[in-house]
Amino acid sequence: MGVEIREVTSKKELKKFVKFNIELYKGNPYHVPGLIEEEMVTLDKKKNPAFEVCDAIYFLAYKDGKVVGRIAGMVNRRSNETWNQKRARFGFVDFIDDVEVVDALFNAVEKWAREQGMAEIHGPMGFTDMDHEGMLIEGFDQLGTMATIYNYPYYPKQMERMGYTKDQDWHEFKIYIPEGVPEKHLRIGEIVKKKYGLKVMKFKNAKAIMPYAQKVFQTLNESYAPLYGFARLTQKQIDFYLATYIPMLRYDLVTLIVREEDDVVVGFGISLPNLSKAMQKAKGHLFPFGWIYLLKALKSKPKVIDLYLTGVLPEYQSKGVNALLFNDLIPVYKSVGAVYAESNPELETNNAVQAQWDYFKREHHKTRRAFIKQL
Repeated sequence: MGVEIREVTSKKELKKFVKFNIELYKGNPYHVPGLIEEEMVTLDKKKNPAFEVCDAIYFLAYKDGKVVGRIAGMVNRRSNETWNQKRARFGFVDFIDDVEVVDALFNAVEKWAREQGMAEIHGPMGFTDMDHEGMLIEGFDQLGTMATIYNYPYYPKQMERMGYTKDQDWHEFKIYIPEGVPEKHLRIGEIVKKKYGLKVMKFKNAKAIMPYAQKVFQTLNESYAPLYGFARLTQKQIDFYLATYIPMLRYDLVTLIVREEDDVVVGFGISLPNLSKAMQKAKGHLFPFGWIYLLKALKSKPKVIDLYLTGVLPEYQSKGVNALLFNDLIPVYKSVGAVYAESNPELETNNAVQAQWDYFKREHHKTRRAFIKQL
């Protein structure tokens, strides 16, 4: 039998779409499964506020009556307006190593993209910059993180075979925690605090951080604006992410840099204990026992820290604000016994971000790519 492509039109089919990723990577020691419940919400056109500015379609590939691939097609209208482009996105893509399956999936999503009037398609991308993006092209023997995609080595080979080419790469680093804060950072931090009237803020609970939560996303919108494919988050999207992520915060691993005169959040560093092993144990399910693994990991003394979100207002970038974040967080990381931090993806063209690691022992251990094709 040949390959049959079916559009996902029901909740039952959407669950198959989500679970296929977990089934395809069952037993793989490097893959970190997402939570089925969370991904169902992300893909639900009635629940995810990204659909204020996005259109999407989901396809499943069947062969011999069995699901053998999945792909989502998306158009972020706001991103296209921001960058003056006519680009569709593909994402949430997984497939067995079968030319017929891969071609059928991408033919379906490319046809849909042309019907939307798009001139190009790129990915893997999500609805927004808060979703997973970038196909792994190096580092297949490295454990994934909660914030990234893991894929088999045959994926990028299939992309190249179909005529997709590099559009953008992201690098990821292991940054080893030093014994103490570098002297230069301590000195710069004190100068920056006095010169710009800044203060370092820490929090103990959700109630304390909530007055600053919206401001963090305002800063994120400003600081991420020049980054690849980024479109400013709407207020509904911000509220959605706050409801999703505030309960997950580990407050000793969160630092805000605030301007004293008006309480503007100039910079933020949000990190988490690495949850990869806990997510593997949960196997995609929060209930009945998955939440126990995650809660235990969140409260642990982690060997690995995930640098989840960092941002600095454009007018303060390259002025030493990052030193204030390091000065506060390095002693915290040492106190919990962390050995290294996972940077998560950083654009290879973002020299300023990668230069901040020059004072630390680091290892470039993963690279991921956004592929593009003219339609």
